[in-house]
Amino acid sequence: MDDSTLMTDTADTRDAGTDYSRRFLFDDADIRGELVQLDHTLADMLAVHQYAPGVCRLLGEFLAAATLLSTTLKFEGRLVLQARSEGEIPLLMAECSDQLLVRGIARGAQHATSEAFTQLLADGVLAITVEPLRGKPYQGIVPLSEHSLAASLDAYFEQSEQLQTRLWLASDGHQAAGLLLQQLPAQLQRSADVRARQWQHASTLAATVSSDELLQLPAETLLHRLYHEDPVRLFDPRSVRFHCSCSEQRSRSALAALPPHELEEILAEQGHIAVDCEFCNQQYRFEREALYDLLSEGRGGTVH
Repeated sequence: MDDSTLMTDTADTRDAGTDYSRRFLFDDADIRGELVQLDHTLADMLAVHQYAPGVCRLLGEFLAAATLLSTTLKFEGRLVLQARSEGEIPLLMAECSDQLLVRGIARGAQHATSEAFTQLLADGVLAITVEPLRGKPYQGIVPLSEHSLAASLDAYFEQSEQLQTRLWLASDGHQAAGLLLQQLPAQLQRSADVRARQWQHASTLAATVSSDELLQLPAETLLHRLYHEDPVRLFDPRSVRFHCSCSEQRSRSALAALPPHELEEILAEQGHIAVDCEFCNQQYRFEREALYDLLSEGRGGTVH
């Protein structure tokens, strides 16, 4: 891609490390895109779990998808992808904050050994939840496709009557990557026919991308491969990293929701109360002295 077709606002993708999200725009079309590549982020998240290869790959796709979708929203908070199914994985979720801090988990997946999406998440539903720091949360639900997470998300956007959006995802259980295209409100092009042709052109070329290309190629190289005849502007990379939002205060707030007699029973049996975070395996241990106010009569029991 020569200088007339690709303009970048950064000299070197490596400045963002190997885990980043990069936005790109078409200069003559109302279409934006996002590329995400996750290496250490996925490895750090999986390091504290013992998942089968198929589960690791699926979690990688969910993590890439959550990151891509979070970049389409202008909010402070987090976006959560959650799948519930009758398959080998009862619950799988990934979340990404507006700061591109991500985490994820596959719950009840101890015996999930399949490599097939249809068996891992059979008869499932996918919930997409936006949780802003200010304002009310929003959730959309769609049945999980028989084919893939990307197909399920494409179906969600088709039925939601939002701007046209498509995703392509890849994961090998060690790395994860994704590509998103989204049509923007009419500004550069007002003609519905022109907009439709431009969207068809951009999405048709994106559909030729392979999983290996998504996982291995730098953003500049991948865009050259897909859109070498189109004027595309590539923006600075934003770093993505694994970060768990658990804390001692959050764990204590969870205990505050329990009746005092239940706390007393646990203390009598164990001598302390331990709260484990299932996302990062961090344990928070509380002795009786630290829970004095929660054990007292007349406490409110409100989770803060």
